[in-house]
Amino acid sequence: MDDSAFKTTGSQWLLPVSEYLGFPLDQVNFLACQLFALAVAFWFRLYLSPHHANPLVRHAVATLLGIAFLIFCFGWFSAHILMVVAVNYLITVKADISSVHRYSMVIAMGYLTVCQVSRVIIFNYGILSTDFSGPLMIVTQKITTLAFQLHDGISKKSEQLTPQQKLHAITVRPSLIEYLSYNLNFLSVLVGPCSNYKDYIDFIEGRHISQRLQQHVGICNGQNGYDKTPDPSPLTAVCHKLLVCCGCMLFFLTVTRSLPIMYNVDPHFVSHAPFLTRLAYAFFSIQAARPKFYFAWTLADAVNNAAGYGFSGMDEHGKPSWDLVCNLNIFGIETATSFKTFIDNWNIRTGIWLKM
Repeated sequence: MDDSAFKTTGSQWLLPVSEYLGFPLDQVNFLACQLFALAVAFWFRLYLSPHHANPLVRHAVATLLGIAFLIFCFGWFSAHILMVVAVNYLITVKADISSVHRYSMVIAMGYLTVCQVSRVIIFNYGILSTDFSGPLMIVTQKITTLAFQLHDGISKKSEQLTPQQKLHAITVRPSLIEYLSYNLNFLSVLVGPCSNYKDYIDFIEGRHISQRLQQHVGICNGQNGYDKTPDPSPLTAVCHKLLVCCGCMLFFLTVTRSLPIMYNVDPHFVSHAPFLTRLAYAFFSIQAARPKFYFAWTLADAVNNAAGYGFSGMDEHGKPSWDLVCNLNIFGIETATSFKTFIDNWNIRTGIWLKM
């Protein structure tokens, strides 16, 4: 096995598993954390629900598990993420509300830019594929999302806001545990996606599903019907998404690994293969590389759903829909007939953040 497969800035505990399976250790660590998160998410929904635990406990557990995942996967590099969160919390609570969004954007985006540039200039892309810059990008999105929504809720008048801004506006500065939980919770700390602060707080405090059910008039069963309606189970949605993950993993093992994308820059291949051959290989190898992203984002979606987060309401058939934090539409991507259609279905939550 290539020596790079043994490298990781995080834990070495799973090195024997990495050697046995032939997967890089950093990817094995990532997968182990996500599978553990899936199991914990069910426990979090069933035994640490708002009916059994107060919000402070839920916030604390979600935060501590998230930090543990960061340390396990990235070791001391996790300090980059923890530091930028800590600095931006100070900005959130101390800065003038009229400028808090600007300060947060400059600090978070500036630090992310420095880290990304250092990967090119200092490390020459030598950092692992699952290095800390991925979670740092997610945290940057969350920090800036919260800052702008806080500015909308306190600094602006209601008539200055769009209906969407009114829906997500934050009217009170978050406490330390709320801020840490939103940014570092185990559900999304490794691969996202970024979600709205108010949606996350509603989830922690037990209002996430009931508020969305109240918006769907069709399921009301009389006076106070929403309060009497049991929360819909995410089990079907989670099972469906795990089946998609299995399909993506199978494709990765059979097709993606037989078309390594790094072969596109192999000196012998570049110097001896005809241009059309190189063009064809580049096309098919890039297409074959997508399922690993499908796998990671779909598994993250399943983890959120298993915890009871991600309920978006009832669909047109009156069935529960669990796509609030969905980050991609595989069918929409693979059948896209234009670049706009493609980007509308790829990394959806980042697209929403960019339009903020």
